[in-house]
Amino acid sequence: MNESAIKTTNTPSTPLPNREGPGGESRVVIELQNVKRYFQVGSETVKALRGVSFKIYEGEFVTIQGTSGSGKSTLLNQLGCLDTPTSGEYFLDGISVRSMSKTQRAHLRNRKIGFVFQNYNLLAKTTAVENVELPLMYNSEVSAEERHQRAIKALEAVGLGDRLYHKSNQMSGGQMQRVAIARALVNDPAVLLADEATGNLDTRTSFEMLVLFQELHRQGHTIIFVTHNPEIAEYASRNINLRDGKIREDTVNQNIKSAAEALAALPKPIDD
Repeated sequence: MNESAIKTTNTPSTPLPNREGPGGESRVVIELQNVKRYFQVGSETVKALRGVSFKIYEGEFVTIQGTSGSGKSTLLNQLGCLDTPTSGEYFLDGISVRSMSKTQRAHLRNRKIGFVFQNYNLLAKTTAVENVELPLMYNSEVSAEERHQRAIKALEAVGLGDRLYHKSNQMSGGQMQRVAIARALVNDPAVLLADEATGNLDTRTSFEMLVLFQELHRQGHTIIFVTHNPEIAEYASRNINLRDGKIREDTVNQNIKSAAEALAALPKPIDD
């Protein structure tokens, strides 16, 4: 944990300036109210989340951390509308999720959340453009031509304008993750939800991804980065730390490190 972070346990971080809602207040993108998630395993009740409450404001870059068994994966499933709470409320961009059907949640997930996965989850032998177009194919309001142009624009935004028609098996891990980020951006979601997005990458490529996430943050995107790596919190604006299904710390980072500077300071790669 960054020593310069200010502890604000179980309270939301200070909203960022100039990210305001219609009433002048900072707009809440995600709100959890005393969310609990219990699972029945045989005769035992597993309490994966034991009353989690927080708000995430538009334009924040938040890391969520915790060791195995902390409830991190369960929380990720809640935030991604892949599951619903046993009790408590979850609001995504002002919309209550808990009472929704699976079909309604899938529709909301497609429109409001951009996912970035550790394993990229790209379609094999498919071009970058085709992979990025995929989320838009579920939106009947977007024509084929608009879908294609939006995919190109998203790929250009992540620095892959020269790899539009390369297939997944023709790309490096870093390039595939950039395609995944472009796919997450193409729907202009309310929040980017990254699950261990640097977990399969080497050190240099990981910092390249952090540079990209920081740039997206500067552009005003709301980012939630779920990770086991505590160092990533140094490059985000806020960190939420879980233990035993509860929030142990919720801290604002007042001294955000530059991923670009860290990348520049790395030793130059030496070919074997």
